[in-house]
Amino acid sequence: MSICWNQYPGRAFLHNQWPRKSMRLSPYSPNPSTHHEMFLSSFSTFSPSLRLPVAVFKCIRSSFKTTLSFSSARACAAMASLSTVSTDKEADQELKYKEQAVSPQPQVAKRLEKFKTTIFTQMSNLAIKHGAINLGQGFPNFDGPDFVKDAAIQAIIAGNNQYARGYGVPVLNAAIAERFRKDSGIEVDPEKEVTITSGCTEAIAATILGLINPGDEVILFAPFYDSYEATLSMAGAKIKSITLCPPDFAVPLDVLNSVVTKETRAILINTPHNPTGKMLTKNELEFIANLSIENDVLVFTDEVYDKLAFAAEHISIASIPGMFERTVTMNSLGKTFSLTGWKIGWAIAPSHLTWGLRQAHAFLTFATSTPMQWAASVALRAPESYYEELRRDYNAKKAILVDGLKEVGFIVYPSSGTYFVVVDHTPFGFPDDISFCEHLIKEVGVVAIPTSVFYLNPEEGKNLVRFTFCKDEGTLKAAVERMKEKLKRK
Repeated sequence: MSICWNQYPGRAFLHNQWPRKSMRLSPYSPNPSTHHEMFLSSFSTFSPSLRLPVAVFKCIRSSFKTTLSFSSARACAAMASLSTVSTDKEADQELKYKEQAVSPQPQVAKRLEKFKTTIFTQMSNLAIKHGAINLGQGFPNFDGPDFVKDAAIQAIIAGNNQYARGYGVPVLNAAIAERFRKDSGIEVDPEKEVTITSGCTEAIAATILGLINPGDEVILFAPFYDSYEATLSMAGAKIKSITLCPPDFAVPLDVLNSVVTKETRAILINTPHNPTGKMLTKNELEFIANLSIENDVLVFTDEVYDKLAFAAEHISIASIPGMFERTVTMNSLGKTFSLTGWKIGWAIAPSHLTWGLRQAHAFLTFATSTPMQWAASVALRAPESYYEELRRDYNAKKAILVDGLKEVGFIVYPSSGTYFVVVDHTPFGFPDDISFCEHLIKEVGVVAIPTSVFYLNPEEGKNLVRFTFCKDEGTLKAAVERMKEKLKRK
């Protein structure tokens, strides 16, 4: 049967009323075979004015079903194919999202890309994991003196618990100025030349960020406390390093003389020296002072171990004539009073240098723990007998460790100050300090610090490791016994 649509008066209605979107055969529909029912049933919704002959309706119905059988097959095949592709893409996308959610890429500024988790954190975590005795990180396993802790408690009870003045509680500034006068003979203004910081590490950061510009040249002595390089990198400084070599780690004066120029902005020193225990001699300090004056160079001096000087009297470079005006002297409470967790430090400098470091300090921490500052002021007024007893106690601990390390087979280098000792591990046959320290932790049960992280060129420190003796005597003896039993020379 043939139908001429032009002769059918309802064609315009069909054309205009056809529910196109709802009636199209979609490959994404769940069951394409149902479309013919939708199509045919739609005729019942048309206006009664539409008079479709029964013959025409039957013809449409028959033709539609025939066409649909082929269309349905094609649609099902297309749907299966598209479903497979869609599923694969969705699965890949879902996996990608899961990977990003589970392990996002670490992000860090370019200036800090080379600085991973600090070696102290890594070694301390390994110590906990393997039940090792921690002779690596320099924190005591015994508590500080009761008279200082009692002072902190009293400060809290007295209500000294709000923000302190940005550059320090007045009583602490005064105590630091008083102590500095006793130790160095220099009178300083506690209000204009003393700044309290959150530990010496912040004093270092505030000094560098407040006084060093991008591109400024700063000289370090390697091995060095790792904070120095990281903070200088944050400041955008150009770092030059001079290596101190065993056995005595003396400053190579001729090398220093050739490195310091009119382009040098500052020299950063540490005496007594971490990690070697080296104390800069009067001759070395005077040589550095003369170079600094001749070339208009600043000196930043880290003196946190000044009360742990065993072989000689500590000399502050600021006390050398002509040096106070160009020196920032940094120190802290933690090492001397076994209260490393309090993080009380300070910087002493002439007012024209204090201005810059205070500007940085204001936007680093602004202020330091108020009650702990009050307690620190009590600590710094301790009698000389406290410091004498401290040195006697540490000398005894040092003897236990040093003698034990020699018996185990290490090459032990002299330590004149601090509570560290550096040794050569090569008698035990390991290619570098990292592999040796990993073996020491996992197989022997003792932690040491690999010193290669304290050099610009790690190769220079690969034969050395650092031990600390700021532990009770029982712990030191136990560590030595473990090494005697399990560490074998090759």
